[in-house]
Amino acid sequence: MGTKRQFRVWRGDDTGGKLESYQVEVNEGEVVLDIIHRLQATQAPDLAVRWNCKAGKCGSCSMEINGKPRLGCMTRMSTFTETEVVTVTPVRAFPVIRDLVTDVSYNYQKARELPAFAPPVGVAPGEYRMQQVDVERSQEFRKCIECFLCQNVCHVVRDHEENKPAFSGPRFFIRAAELDMHPLDARDDRKEQAQKAQGIGYCNITKCCTEVCPEHIKITDNAIIPMKERVVDRKFDPIVRLGRKIFRRDQLDDPANWPAEEIPAMSGASVPGGREAAEAGVQAAPEQAWHHQARLPQAAPVGPDGHLPVSEIALDRPAASSPYGDDVTFPLPPENLNYRHE
Repeated sequence: MGTKRQFRVWRGDDTGGKLESYQVEVNEGEVVLDIIHRLQATQAPDLAVRWNCKAGKCGSCSMEINGKPRLGCMTRMSTFTETEVVTVTPVRAFPVIRDLVTDVSYNYQKARELPAFAPPVGVAPGEYRMQQVDVERSQEFRKCIECFLCQNVCHVVRDHEENKPAFSGPRFFIRAAELDMHPLDARDDRKEQAQKAQGIGYCNITKCCTEVCPEHIKITDNAIIPMKERVVDRKFDPIVRLGRKIFRRDQLDDPANWPAEEIPAMSGASVPGGREAAEAGVQAAPEQAWHHQARLPQAAPVGPDGHLPVSEIALDRPAASSPYGDDVTFPLPPENLNYRHE
């Protein structure tokens, strides 16, 4: 037999509501969502709650339990004392539809505004090749279950309704960072998109989103901060700003106007058949590469007079220092690694 526990559950709709008290039976090993279901079955059949998998993978049962945003299916009753009153309320950043169900359509609107992955030109599905290090770099962000708890606690969204049209929020910053890190994504305007369309400048990295993430994604450290650094490098670096004063902005932002660079053949040991290609003095076929053949570090072009062209100061040079530090151990030998943090 279980024990009776005191619960306070918010009941109401978009016109208003209040907390109502219930005495509900609690058994060993149960989670808050179990108690909500028992409450529906025994005392409040009209109680509205959104849920699906009950395994912490769908993100549907987001709610605030004793004031902290959590998943109802992942919050065990054993974490509360026997005399503690458990208060369950809807997430506060989004409009209430009824009881514990909120309108999270804001998030889906922001998802539609984010440009999707752009496949590389000339490479068909099934021919994509990526280094394992590139897979691991963005795999963390793909663990997101879209519970929108990070969106709920972000004060830019929660406390300032007027910011919503210009601010995407943490969930979509990690999506933008994932695509910007993706070596096969053909779009090169992710950083401009993050600044102009997503409003990443509003974020002041309080890390509240990281604290509530049920998948333990390091949203701030691994996604938002590196993305901010790239935006700053692209938009506010003093040398780049000088170049933008010399040249027209639309010319600098258009990749078609960037100088073409020859892509050297990969080393013989790096791809199947590459050794034979290197010995024959030819470049390996694109489908044999680890992934896309990104630009490699090039020596600065010097004119006949021995001076660096003025246009050089406006170019974005690859092979900058990794935002993840130099102490990361990669599974591949260094000669096969290709850092693409532009």
